[in-house]
Order: sequence, then C-alpha cells, then structure tokens
Amino acid sequence: MTEKSYAVSYAVTDEIIALAVEVGELAGVVALTKDTAANSILCRESQLRSIHSTLAADGNSLSLKKVKNVIEGKNVPGNPNEIREVQNACGAYSLMPELNPFSVEDILSVHKTLMTGLTKEAGKFRSGGVELFAEERPVQTAPPAIIVPKLMYDLVNWAETSEAHPLIKSCVFHYEFNFIHPFVNGNSRMGRIWQMLLLRRWKPFFACLPVEAQIYERRKEYYDILAIYDKGVDSTAFIEFMLRAVRDALREFQQTERAYEQAAGQIKRLLTVLGKETLSSRELMARLKLKHRPTFRDNYLLPALSFGLVEMTVPDKPNSSHQRYRAVKKPTA
Repeated sequence: MTEKSYAVSYAVTDEIIALAVEVGELAGVVALTKDTAANSILCRESQLRSIHSTLAADGNSLSLKKVKNVIEGKNVPGNPNEIREVQNACGAYSLMPELNPFSVEDILSVHKTLMTGLTKEAGKFRSGGVELFAEERPVQTAPPAIIVPKLMYDLVNWAETSEAHPLIKSCVFHYEFNFIHPFVNGNSRMGRIWQMLLLRRWKPFFACLPVEAQIYERRKEYYDILAIYDKGVDSTAFIEFMLRAVRDALREFQQTERAYEQAAGQIKRLLTVLGKETLSSRELMARLKLKHRPTFRDNYLLPALSFGLVEMTVPDKPNSSHQRYRAVKKPTA
C-alpha cells in the first residue's frame, strides 16, 4: 500500500470521450425541458428511487413501497436499523441543495446525518485501520487513519481546482473517496451522494436523475471495480462504468418524461374528477363518462398509479372488490 497524493490517475479513453459527448448531448436536451410540469412529478419519484437504490445497493432489504411509506412517516414493520437508514438518507438528500461539494466540513456533516444511530463514529473520520474485502477476500488496505484528514482535504482541493470536465471529475472523486475510505461505515453511500452533488453543481437537473438506480441494477460490477486498487491501477474503468450509468439514467428519464407528457391530459382529468375523495374504478369511470374499462385502465388509471399520483386503498390486493383510489398527497417541504 502506498500513500496517495492528488495527483489522480486516469486515462481519457475513446470510450470515455464518446460517453461524455453522448451524456452532454442528452443533458442538453433534458436541460431544455427541465421546467415542464412533468419534471416536478418525476423529480419527486426520482429522489424516492435514489434513496431506495443507494440503500439497497448496500444491502437494505426494504422495498420501494416501504421506503416511500417510511419517508411519508407511516408505520412500517421491519428491521429498525433499515428503517433508520431510510430516515437518515432522506435527511441527507434533503440537505443537498445547501451543500458545498468542496467542503470537508459538509462531508462530515452529511455523514453524521446519514449514519447517526447506525455507527458510533457518525460524522467523524475513522480512528483505526481497515481492510476492504471482495467475495470474502481482502483486496485493499485503506490508508492509515492518521493521514485520512489530509487526504480528504487534498482530494476536495483537487476537485475544486481541477480543470477536468465535471463529468470526469465527479467519477474520479467517487473512486478516490472510496480508496481513502474515510469513515468506518457508509463510505460507498457517501461517495454516491457526493458524486451526485458534484453533478448537480454542473447541471442542477441531476437532482431529478436517479443515477443510483442504475448503479443498483449493476451493483456487482460497481463493487468489483471499486475493489480493484493496486499499483498501476487507476480510475479509468470506473469512469467508464459511471458514465454508462449516467447515460442510461438520462435515457430512462427522457423516456419516462415522454410517457408522462403523452398521458398528462388523461391523468389531469382523472385527478380532477377524483379530487379529495376516495372512489372505486366504477365511480371514476362514471365521472369520466367512460364505458370501456381497458381504455380507463390503460390510459387513465395505470399511468396515474405508475407516476405516484394516485394510490390504492388496498395495495396488497390490486384486484380486490373493495379497492378504491385516492390522490396522493404531495409531501410538504
């Protein structure tokens, strides 16, 4: 193990150039449409997916629905630590608009929010050594605890002063953060949060982009790449991996946005007739003056449910004869 200074190491490959260009083009299109009505709804659902995915990637077993219920303050049966992880992550993500990505103090503050009640060293750099494992084999010895504060300040200074493109800079920061492994617990989670914070500084709409969901879907590859660190190995492969995840998140967002815009008229009509009431599908069809059940289901009800605008009163039994529907209350700021 060698002490690392910043001086970071990566190569700008043809794949990185091609991915960065594609991400830039996709980002430009999304930026042009960031003020649409669809995005305010999609952003809310995206943050929910981000919280669920970043925790699930680290082993949290709560479903997306249960994570949503925890965030909404509902009573959810389950492992108390997993429920606490959701509550803490929600608090950490809510801080992001006010954070300075180039502040070590903010890193410590977010870690405290993220890990309070889960580790005794929440908000503090680790005080001892640590070995990192892959498939139960040690693959890396993290730097000695005594030099962690200096490495973190050096890394943050590099991120603030480097002329690297924000896309590449955010990936390198994520990778190097994991190498330093500044905390006893929560390092990969913090690395993901901080990469997204850096990307938000570049393009604010990244607040609406659940890149964490893409990481979760390919989490084995993610952790395999993070586990590779030795002399002569740099962050090139990780940059390529993360740019693919960002690209795919942008593609998915655009597809979802188009789907919402296509269904927006029907969803608006459904919400208007539903109001603050709780109604059956038969009652909703009558108010919409619809007689063809598949049309109601496919064009009105299912889109409203999928975008989280309407919820079932009996979610565990979708086909229940007692099923009713109500509008979802928007969370208060």
